[in-house]
Amino acid sequence: MSIPTQETAEKTQIRGNEVEGHKTHQVEISEAAAEKVSSLLQQEGREDLRLRVAVQPGGCSGLIYQLYFDERTLDGDALREFDGVQVIVDKMSVPYLEDAKIDFEDSISKQGFTIDNPNAGGSCACGDSFH
Repeated sequence: MSIPTQETAEKTQIRGNEVEGHKTHQVEISEAAAEKVSSLLQQEGREDLRLRVAVQPGGCSGLIYQLYFDERTLDGDALREFDGVQVIVDKMSVPYLEDAKIDFEDSISKQGFTIDNPNAGGSCACGDSFH
């Protein structure tokens, strides 16, 4: 049995669980991203917040991702829980984010959340928007 390296451990996807009474979505989150979200929530001192992932019009290519903490659930929201981290997606964004994977990278060259979205037909040169 081999011990995973830091790089492979960070890319490990954790299994999402349905939240009773809510629709579900197909967005996945890596262990590293879930740990970062948990850390940020602890810093905020709020246990009532969820990570909301949304797609909005904007950017050079037409659509941009938004990630932010939200205490609300709206009609039609889809929700999954990953090791205590709840990820919520609004009903309009669900089709754009099907099978998308959220990761967190913390290296010398880059720090932040990334989204690998198989539904994106292309992106702009800066990488902030897609179509």
